[in-house]
Amino acid sequence: MAVTVTDNEPGDVVDPSEVSSPRSWRRAFADLHQGWVARPLWGHLGWQDIKQRYRRSVLGPLWVSISMGVIALGLGILYSALFETPIETFLPHVAVGLLIWNFISGCILEGSEVFISNEGLIKFLPAPLTLHIYRLIWRQTLFFLHNLVVWAVLMVVFPHPLGWSLLLALPAFALVALNGGWIAILSGILATRFRDIPPIIASMTQLIFYLTPIVWSVEILTNNSEAARERASLVELNPVFHFLEILRRPLLGQEIIGRYWVVAGVITLIGWAAALVCLRNYRSRVAYWV
Repeated sequence: MAVTVTDNEPGDVVDPSEVSSPRSWRRAFADLHQGWVARPLWGHLGWQDIKQRYRRSVLGPLWVSISMGVIALGLGILYSALFETPIETFLPHVAVGLLIWNFISGCILEGSEVFISNEGLIKFLPAPLTLHIYRLIWRQTLFFLHNLVVWAVLMVVFPHPLGWSLLLALPAFALVALNGGWIAILSGILATRFRDIPPIIASMTQLIFYLTPIVWSVEILTNNSEAARERASLVELNPVFHFLEILRRPLLGQEIIGRYWVVAGVITLIGWAAALVCLRNYRSRVAYWV
């Protein structure tokens, strides 16, 4: 499978300063566009990543859903007993939280090493740098779709009042995936220059997991006292919380809260602005840093 990559289309009027300087917005946006055009390549590579991971396995990619389902079941039963909450509501809460968290953490952890792990392809394949970002997001999306089986089973066992708001899960997931893209670009480029970045990100990701209401619920804290409700409001300072809620609430048929979407949208704009600046200034150096 061959992919031809060019920075300019035939007939384009090119500013000589844009050609001579590797730091240009034109080249940065062209990299994003050319990476998207190379969908057959990164789409195929994403499938191969999953097949390779479960090669010679009897159940194959089903292990993705099985492992996630077992963890969700164990944590759901444990914490529902600790918090004295009905398992029919708390187990889906934990399972969907883990489903979304696996996608987010996968983008963060693999994003910090996305260029380091593809050193050979970057040096010898004349392809856009963002091709590896699209490949990463596509691979994590496939894992997410596999894990949706767990959500479907739980909705059958523990029915929730799903309505038209369920359709909001599509733009919510698209927004989460967009943020996975800028995180991978930003952390991936920085990690190629400073190799201490991946372990730092891994430690921070583990901390964020405990600070995010995935295996615990904000509602449990707010039912205790006024002081507890004030402390619980601090969870909104966690950016991951907003992305978790805009996707989890439609999947569980819960009330849609507009401020979560507003915060998620603002974070997306700021994050992509920072990622584009980094891509513009340092994309040409990644091949030397890896």
